[in-house]
Amino acid sequence: MMTQNEPPRAQTSWTVDVAGYELTLPITPVSPDRAIALMMITDLGVSFGEHIGAALAERFRPLEPEIVIGTATLGIPVAIEVTRHLGLDRYIILQKSPKKHLADALTHSLSSVTSHGTQELRLDRAALPLLMHRRVVVVDDVIATGSSFMASLALARQASAEVVGLGAILTDGTAWRRKLGGDAAMVQALAHVPQFRNVGLGHWEPIVEE
Repeated sequence: MMTQNEPPRAQTSWTVDVAGYELTLPITPVSPDRAIALMMITDLGVSFGEHIGAALAERFRPLEPEIVIGTATLGIPVAIEVTRHLGLDRYIILQKSPKKHLADALTHSLSSVTSHGTQELRLDRAALPLLMHRRVVVVDDVIATGSSFMASLALARQASAEVVGLGAILTDGTAWRRKLGGDAAMVQALAHVPQFRNVGLGHWEPIVEE
């Protein structure tokens, strides 16, 4: 028990229930006064990928999607597992790196909580026939600012796809709702984590969300 004069203990992790899978995430500063519960899906193993793929596919199955769109890099395992559990074969990955074969790609700008500056999201024109007039779902690991999903939506619609759902393992904070506007109603997420503010002495506390 903490005494009256004892400083608050530093909170360094946050535990969340991801559709029945308990996950403890490190609280990671992204600025001097703000931190996030950081999830790196590439470090969580095959069983976690299997779990979240099955859970998201179950949410999407009534929408009868024909193809899944994911965003590089951390959205790739999500797209693969959701595609597999939906019984589909093909998926499309939107790239952030300026690869040679993407010189003529469709592009849209985005920003991220965990990356510096503005990035470009790219859709290979070779994928356009797979998307035209198809029912698609867009997935990623986390939705925080909503910028990545906004860019993905724009590219999918530019390719004449019908976006019927958006999926993420986690929602992080609430800024994404304002960014996506009416499209926020399509979001299916398996869990939610708050963002955190610095209250001194290495102590982070959850930001109260409206």
